[in-house]
Amino acid sequence: MNMKIIFFSKTLKSLDVNGLIAAGERLGLEGWDLAVRPGYTVNPDNVQEALPAAAHKLSAAGQPVLNATGNFDVLWPDGPTVRPLLKGMADAGVPLLKLGYFVIDPDKQDYWQEVAHIRQALKGWEALGREYGVRIAYHTHSGMGQMGLNCAALMHLLQGCDPQYIGAYIDPGHMLINGEPFAFGLAMVKPYLAMVGLKDYKPHLHTGEVDGSLTWECVLAGQGGVPWRTVLAGLAKIDFQGPCSVHAEFEAPRHAPHLFLEMARADVTYFKQLRDAAVADHAGTNSSTLRSGA
Repeated sequence: MNMKIIFFSKTLKSLDVNGLIAAGERLGLEGWDLAVRPGYTVNPDNVQEALPAAAHKLSAAGQPVLNATGNFDVLWPDGPTVRPLLKGMADAGVPLLKLGYFVIDPDKQDYWQEVAHIRQALKGWEALGREYGVRIAYHTHSGMGQMGLNCAALMHLLQGCDPQYIGAYIDPGHMLINGEPFAFGLAMVKPYLAMVGLKDYKPHLHTGEVDGSLTWECVLAGQGGVPWRTVLAGLAKIDFQGPCSVHAEFEAPRHAPHLFLEMARADVTYFKQLRDAAVADHAGTNSSTLRSGA
């Protein structure tokens, strides 16, 4: 099945591998986006041994690890944690790595000089990806100073890289915050598309001293502003085969923190249903076109 719905383990830091398996069964997952960060069951200190062991157990449970999300300092290809991480991924059969974030101060740094600097780094990542058989993905993340904060800016970084080893990890929630229409962004990154992040946001308008400013709250899927049917239909239309990672970065009610997994399960179920409907609709459209001889 294409577009597997997986889960980013960022919010499940306390769980060991057996705990992740139990959570995955409860959530109805099709795989994992595993946080490989300090304090997690798989971390930069143990990744060479722990990642293959964890990936084997998770895969045996029907929950393969389809992406590893590195720590925020996994940015430069010559970093001290890079080769152990890539070796662990290669041995584990994990196909994708999400990098950290390149950040600039646009008031003090030249944007295009930083683009050139980052593109040099990505060329180094491309060589490592080829060496270890891993694809390196960069995530669209909204916010002042975030390089590649939407698909348009991301393509400043990726254009000309080998899409077999360098990929785009797009996030419709962050695209909403930046005001980038999904279809427009998808058209730009299509040759590089490796992964999609799934989380919804709704805006809050503030008045008073910060009159007219917006903040964004992560909410249950379908309760925010992302047009998810359009998103999944667009991905089905291009026959996207990569994973879609549910982030579930909302907070459970303070009086009932135990409800978090149920809320996360609602997100997973919502996206699986929309994915299935979008794939079925696209297959039906293709069948009709073939029958009509168009």
